[in-house]
Amino acid sequence: MPKPLTVEINRPEKVANEVSQPTLIEAKNVSVFYAHHEAIKKVSLTIPKNNVVAFIGPSGCGKSTFLRSINRLNDLIPGCRVAGELLIGGQDIYAPGIDLVALRRQVGLIFQKPNPFPRSIYDNIAFGPRLQGVSNRSELDGIVEDCLRKSAIWDEVKDRLNKPATGLSGGQQQRLCIARGLATKPSVLLMDEPCSALDPIATSKIEDLMEELKQIVTLVIVTHNMQQAARVSDWTAFFYMGNLIEFDRTGTMFTAPKQKQTEDYITGRFG
Repeated sequence: MPKPLTVEINRPEKVANEVSQPTLIEAKNVSVFYAHHEAIKKVSLTIPKNNVVAFIGPSGCGKSTFLRSINRLNDLIPGCRVAGELLIGGQDIYAPGIDLVALRRQVGLIFQKPNPFPRSIYDNIAFGPRLQGVSNRSELDGIVEDCLRKSAIWDEVKDRLNKPATGLSGGQQQRLCIARGLATKPSVLLMDEPCSALDPIATSKIEDLMEELKQIVTLVIVTHNMQQAARVSDWTAFFYMGNLIEFDRTGTMFTAPKQKQTEDYITGRFG
């Protein structure tokens, strides 16, 4: 039988600039290999609970690879393997017997391009709870409304819940996908460039939403947009050629980076 994943918060630990916060995710010398290519090279970092953490770096630096390793989506790629320890709530998610279905309920992933199911708005949100055994209509109604409210889209869709989700705008679809991700009550939401396909108005709504969502989940985002990272994140990790160059408070990273490579990237000298 697969071992169920239980997510609990560790004792407070000191992170990067000596600020003590409860730890949720901890990577210890994590490497990711595609066959013989080492895409991530012994990365260690600690992600505190209920924060927004941004991964930045040039294309091909490994930030999306590392993001996907947090819910083991890389397992689907032939020849991919992970070394080191990656802990959520103190439990190594690469330990033998981990229940991947349970893991992915706890660690949701929002993709770059909105991907609503070809179903109604209601059924998109109810899909996960139904898989978990929720069948009572009033309970499902409550979950759907709660998740749509938390994703700041309830007022826009409350009168069309039985309409196809594919009829929504791109920005609305992305917020719907976030609501769908919240329906399984995750501890972490991973976002891989969630605004890159959206216009500035939709992007602003998603960014405002991140500030609200971190009250209930930990958010880890990949972004190429330096201004976005500066606006929405509490912590920033800079990746380059598979290495974690620097990880610190976002305010510190963008005003007084410790590494010359970080400064050069943030100021546009390369990347």
